Amino acid sequence: MSELKYTEVGKVKSIRGCIVVVTGLSSCINGQLVDFGFGTQGTILGFNDKEAQVLIVKEGTSIKTGDEVRASLEPFTVPVGKNFIGRIVTPLCEPFDGLGPIVPDENAAIFPPAPSILQRQPLHKTLETGTKVLDSMIPVGLGQRQLILGNKGTGKTTIVTDTILNQKHTGLICIYCATGKARSQLARVVQLFQDNDAFKYSIIVAAPSSSPAGQQYLSIYVACALGEYFMRRGMDVFIGFDDFTKHAWTYREISLLLGRAPGRDSYPGDIFYLHSKMIERACHYDKQRGNGSMTFLPIVEVLEGDLTAFVPSNLVSMTDGQIMLDAALFGEGQKPALDLGLSVSRVGTKVQWPIVKDLAGPMRLEYLQFRELKRVSKLRSGGQSDEVMEQLKSGEILTQLLRQGKDDPVIMEVLVFILYAFKWKLLHKLEVEEIDTFQSEIYKFAQDKNPEFLKKLRAERKTSDDIESGVKLILEDYIEGLLAKRQKDGSSDEIDIVSNIGKDVLEEAASEEARVDA
Repeated sequence: MSELKYTEVGKVKSIRGCIVVVTGLSSCINGQLVDFGFGTQGTILGFNDKEAQVLIVKEGTSIKTGDEVRASLEPFTVPVGKNFIGRIVTPLCEPFDGLGPIVPDENAAIFPPAPSILQRQPLHKTLETGTKVLDSMIPVGLGQRQLILGNKGTGKTTIVTDTILNQKHTGLICIYCATGKARSQLARVVQLFQDNDAFKYSIIVAAPSSSPAGQQYLSIYVACALGEYFMRRGMDVFIGFDDFTKHAWTYREISLLLGRAPGRDSYPGDIFYLHSKMIERACHYDKQRGNGSMTFLPIVEVLEGDLTAFVPSNLVSMTDGQIMLDAALFGEGQKPALDLGLSVSRVGTKVQWPIVKDLAGPMRLEYLQFRELKRVSKLRSGGQSDEVMEQLKSGEILTQLLRQGKDDPVIMEVLVFILYAFKWKLLHKLEVEEIDTFQSEIYKFAQDKNPEFLKKLRAERKTSDDIESGVKLILEDYIEGLLAKRQKDGSSDEIDIVSNIGKDVLEEAASEEARVDA
């Protein structure tokens, strides 16, 4: 016998863009699924005692005034499950990649309540982002909400994609939520994931700018619903939202169509609640609930570095820290262009590897002092003291170490070697090109020399005499080999220069002598 369901039947009163006003749904609830028939669906965003306002999220056929509408007293749900890994889906969890249907494990509500405080535990595990400056100075923990702010074209998406690429061997499930992005931008991310085998542990929720406003509005909640399926099963999940600015624009458009009074920057009054109820769903479950976690890195685009705008200031207040990207630093070639003066993690070193915490502690202050000293030194007309010159040289090396190429994440073991080499001033012996070579080759050198030590380093993650002696032995051997290679190349170049002196003159004299003899 089939299950009985309570269903209400209403009629379409009016249509305003993606908003349909329906009468006759006297028992409706917010977030309820509404079926218009022929594949057209919507969700209720508001109601009064006479009518309900429905947002169209999937349009099969055009809707006309007087059409019949059916609604059951059930929240809006989407299919979720492990089979979604490796796929690109729409905000309704339908295939978007042309690879056939997806078999779900269950249906999940897209607007569930956030976990309570008693269901959570303090954050204590690190999210290895693969970005050196983040992992060393602004650590992010599993279960944290870390905001990324910056002007257009300053590398915000790169931080999210690098974090996803760096999870190849960590076991995290990654979800990339693209809201309001151009299809060309989405295609670049898809190609990047394919080139690096990231789809083995990733899902893309795609709501490009060409998709309906209703799907762009739902995209961030659906990405959360997919992540919560894995989190409830004790797994760690990372979600990158790209970006909240486009989502806020979409909701502003929807709210104006709903007839709601506009506020600051024409945004509705409930835009703060809209984002905060979603941001609160990130957490680290306690052991009784499987110890799973869900980490958010939402992106917000700012205009001319203005942090005081409405949406950015809202999100700064509801997240656990922010990563501020500076357009001026980006223009100078400092990539990632993090402004360490404005960037902060409120969870901080609680989640950091202890060995990285010990090594990177003074580096942030040293870098900021270098930036200020460099600015002041440009104004001086005379020479610099030896102490200032040494500080400037050390700052330039640190700046070079913090630079990182696009789509090239750095694992924590390499970061430890880099930090130790800087602390012991081993890198002061090298040229700039050799520093880049050192960063790219040190892991393979350590793996060939002592692979068991690398396993010990990842297992312990703490400073000890054994760890320091092992790191020092590897670093000194590598630096010694690099300097020997430089000396060898330099001497061979010198020999070539000496041997070539006068060669042209001798050849000319020989040819002249041959001509005379002839």
